[in-house]
Amino acid sequence: MSGHSKWKTNKGKKGIADAKKGATYTKIIKELVVVAKDGGGNPDTNPRLRAIMEKAKKANMPSDNVKMAIKRGTGELPGIVYEAVMYEAYGPGGVAILIDSLTDNKNRTTAELRNVMSKRGGNMAGAGSVSWIFTQKGYITVLKDKIKEDELMNIVLDAGAEDMKHEDNLYEIFTAVADLENVKKALQDKDIKWEDAELTMIPSSTIKVEGHEAKQVLNLVEALEEHDDVQQVYANFDIPDEIFEKLAAEE
Repeated sequence: MSGHSKWKTNKGKKGIADAKKGATYTKIIKELVVVAKDGGGNPDTNPRLRAIMEKAKKANMPSDNVKMAIKRGTGELPGIVYEAVMYEAYGPGGVAILIDSLTDNKNRTTAELRNVMSKRGGNMAGAGSVSWIFTQKGYITVLKDKIKEDELMNIVLDAGAEDMKHEDNLYEIFTAVADLENVKKALQDKDIKWEDAELTMIPSSTIKVEGHEAKQVLNLVEALEEHDDVQQVYANFDIPDEIFEKLAAEE
């Protein structure tokens, strides 16, 4: 099992608790500010903004918080300027890691992430060291009990999806970046609800990790995700289902 879907599913179960802590809100606010600054504050003409607003709604973020964040991004309200920084690293077992961050102080964030890595068996890497392994794709998940596989496959492929797989209780749909919104609209038109719909980074190859190394990798990824400036962590680990479930049960 590659890191992407299994890890996201597991983390998704903890999303509500994270939101109560305020961590999820903080990350979403930063995204709203940056995306509104880059593409404007109208979700009808800024698909990235619309996607993040959907994420905010799913996290039960108050609409006033969303509106204020967008206004900070468009300059209607004063606010902090955030810089997007993508860090590259290696984890235990040589696992490739991309760390997508938004920060108002790059030097501070770099030092803090370097410290997280060194404490948990990872190492920061130079630009281009691991990014070549990953390709940006649209990624959508739909619960299997919502629709039959053949029916869903016909809908998404007709709308431009590149591939569809199934994992546990989910269908995973992969699209080119430009086709994500078309596929989402096709699902919406058929009244099919999705669990996740976002742009993500998919690895072209994976590294199998087991035993203590698997636990180290998951602990490192979780520690990185908990950092306030980190928006997403992408990794190419491949952990067998039985090991993953055992480690998840220990938490």
